Amino acid sequence: MTAGFPAERLAVFPLRERPELRGQAFSAEFRAAVPEFMLHDPTAGLYYADPALDRYLDFVLVAVDRDDPGRVVARAVSVPFAFGDAALGRGELPDAGWDAVIRWAHADGLAGRAPNAVSALEIMVLPPYRGRGVSQLMLRAMRDNTGARGFADLYAPVQPTEKHLDPQLPFADYVARMREDGLPQDAWVRAHVRLGASIVKMAPCSMVVAGTLAEWSRWTGLAFERSGDVIVPGALAPVHVSCEQNHAVYIEPNLWMHHRIG
Repeated sequence: MTAGFPAERLAVFPLRERPELRGQAFSAEFRAAVPEFMLHDPTAGLYYADPALDRYLDFVLVAVDRDDPGRVVARAVSVPFAFGDAALGRGELPDAGWDAVIRWAHADGLAGRAPNAVSALEIMVLPPYRGRGVSQLMLRAMRDNTGARGFADLYAPVQPTEKHLDPQLPFADYVARMREDGLPQDAWVRAHVRLGASIVKMAPCSMVVAGTLAEWSRWTGLAFERSGDVIVPGALAPVHVSCEQNHAVYIEPNLWMHHRIG
């Protein structure tokens, strides 16, 4: 990667158009790009595990370098779901955020229910390609793909990228921080706003990762020797530890945002 790498050098495709890239898009290289504990939310298997992912190949976007078209450098993942039906308990976006929308989409598939909205799940850029505007390019591509699939609403349980630097700060206080120009202080929330998104509400328990103390030690390299809140690198909030019960739980807050597709 050269210092002058332009995001425009990337080509973006739905995974259904480039099925040969599936293994690379979900390779160990991508798994290593996030903290290990983030890979252990059990709800993720309802979307990412085979054969569940087969349903969503139009909603998984992969970016390749035009000079190396077999090299996946970023992915953008979203999920269609049915929204707005109060009888289903879906009159508003769920407090359980990321986990809930995956469960909703899974239930829709089992029931044969047609989706009418899309939720972002993640945008991931490999470390050598970060800081070049690739995340913003992938967000625009996700918006475009949502519209191309016939949907007018893209929601996103946004993980503020800089919150992990101040994990003890209450989430509501963090997302309320604004710059002098009136835009959100957090860079990723700001990127969504600049593309026209509005903030809807907080999702206070968007992702839940639970495990034994041994599992958490394996995931983080830390020793969990006392009960209480423990700061874990990469976590947006403290991990709740109980030595007496031999478990630790991470509950991640996200911020629901809404892109109205023209």
